[in-house]
Amino acid sequence: MADVTAFSYLTGASALHKMDVRFKLASMILCSLTTVKTQFAGLFFLTLVLGIILLYIRFPLKTLIRELRYFSVLLLFVFIARSLSAPGLPFIKLGFVTVTYKGISDGALVCWRLLNIVFTGLIFVATTRPSTLKTAVEWWLKPVPFIPEQRVAVMISLMIRFMPVILEQARETADAQKARGVENRKNPFYRLKKIALPVLIRTFVTADELSVAMDARCYTEKRTSMKLTAGKNDWLILGGVILLCCLMVV
Repeated sequence: MADVTAFSYLTGASALHKMDVRFKLASMILCSLTTVKTQFAGLFFLTLVLGIILLYIRFPLKTLIRELRYFSVLLLFVFIARSLSAPGLPFIKLGFVTVTYKGISDGALVCWRLLNIVFTGLIFVATTRPSTLKTAVEWWLKPVPFIPEQRVAVMISLMIRFMPVILEQARETADAQKARGVENRKNPFYRLKKIALPVLIRTFVTADELSVAMDARCYTEKRTSMKLTAGKNDWLILGGVILLCCLMVV
């Protein structure tokens, strides 16, 4: 069984844990969409709020830092790409490579936005059971024509459940490669290949075994859904999220 990761559900009794998952999903989407249009002042305010929420739900910060270290590499590449591609007043110029002040500002802004979106998603995953998420996705997609809402809901639920397993397999593969001295290789692409390929193979094998097991048990997406009920607190939290999004934009 996979260990607890940053992408696992955390048992708790907070207001977010008890919140109706339909309202919670809508709140996450609103925050994510608003973040894309928010500038530095709004991002600072949102980061402060998300940090308080992470502490409130007792999110394991050490686990968060450990799991997101690879995401920080992606942010670094995004920052470098934006710094080199944006026109403007040069900050550093080395031959044909020019880093502009606008590029640095745009790169920091994009990376900060992505980081806030990730934090919003992690809070949602940590406070939402996959079974309730499946019901919420069905509820939201049911009015949409030509979309099999039950099948899509099952796929999303399985994806959420699979994330901790994939991370655990990646950790085991990395430990095995370290024991074989792969870190002594100076070529980073060689080290990446030796870790990425086994993880992909194990992931596909595990997914295939799960598919066979579900077929053997005659599993279908047409199952009785949970009953969702909304209360006063759900509307209050949703109203607070809408107010937060308005303040971020302003």
